[in-house]
Amino acid sequence: MKKIGIDARLFSQTGVGTYIKNLIYYLEKKEFKNELFHIYLMPGDYNRLTFKNKNIIKRKVDYRWHTLGEQMGFALELYKDNLDLMHFTYFSYPVLYWKKFIATVHDTTPLLFKTGKASTKNQFVYNIKHLFFRIILWCQVHRAVKIITPTETVKKQLEDIYGNKISDKTSSIYEGVNYQMLESKENKELSKKFNNFFIYVGNFYPHKNVENLIKAFRNVDKQFKLILLGPDDYFTSRILRCINTSKLNKNVILLKNPSLSDLKYFYKDAQALIHPSLSEGFGLPLIETAYFNTPIIASNITVFKELLGNNYLSFDPNNVDDISKKINNFIQKKPEFDYSNIMKKYSFSRMTDDTLKIYQAALERN
Repeated sequence: MKKIGIDARLFSQTGVGTYIKNLIYYLEKKEFKNELFHIYLMPGDYNRLTFKNKNIIKRKVDYRWHTLGEQMGFALELYKDNLDLMHFTYFSYPVLYWKKFIATVHDTTPLLFKTGKASTKNQFVYNIKHLFFRIILWCQVHRAVKIITPTETVKKQLEDIYGNKISDKTSSIYEGVNYQMLESKENKELSKKFNNFFIYVGNFYPHKNVENLIKAFRNVDKQFKLILLGPDDYFTSRILRCINTSKLNKNVILLKNPSLSDLKYFYKDAQALIHPSLSEGFGLPLIETAYFNTPIIASNITVFKELLGNNYLSFDPNNVDDISKKINNFIQKKPEFDYSNIMKKYSFSRMTDDTLKIYQAALERN
């Protein structure tokens, strides 16, 4: 029996958490004869989750990412379990773990932009944390026997940074629409409060470029509203200040921690999704929007072109006037996009099948 570990410590987080949830959800539907999966969970998720598949067992590890405990304690737990293969689903991993592992590298954004809580620290502290991040990611990329990226764009970025020698062991596997989104019921009660609106879905880190979107919305017809849907954290308060400064309190509305039922309504009933990001590894909100065949207006960055081709209205994310212009063009001309063919490429179920093939190839590797 081959023992395969999966790092699910970020199970309840946004972004990477959606990836982990769906990987485990579709794994549970499989039948395994020769594989036993150890799912490593933080205490809260460990206590809440149960797995029906007898080949999937949960393991409790109280070691948060980006901590010394992760580097020491988590590594010791993995060694105790004597795994044949470990899958690190996030760039933060114990560098003291020298046994066979694969890694999912979701994007290179943290190398290019200040992201997350560390970016709020003073410059010296940020630079120290960023140095450790670069070292850990370098170790992960070079030591992994296989690397998974969510797009060809991220694979190419890794090759540009670390050299073509990693090309043969790197595979891009597209993600899809969260199964929880598919199963949730639309909150139609929201139609009593919201109509004639555009949406942004995601967090409010600086590289998401939401402040430029707010500034651009000053020059959009006031009969339209912009609904910002995202988490409640340090960056949320910064966005609220930007809304106040722009005097757009009536036209730009920030809704914190929307439920899946709420998101389903907003995705289905929006005029369009507007996504002004400067950098992404994938872009789950775009794929979820496309699933509901709602139009998309977004940055002209490479990864969005890879996902959608020309089937969206693109703008220069660094040019506020261009963002305004494209939104107004959309209002005037109402372009239509058909995402039915595009959506055939994106599936968490297929992603799980392809990931299992990666596991098998890694296990067979000496």
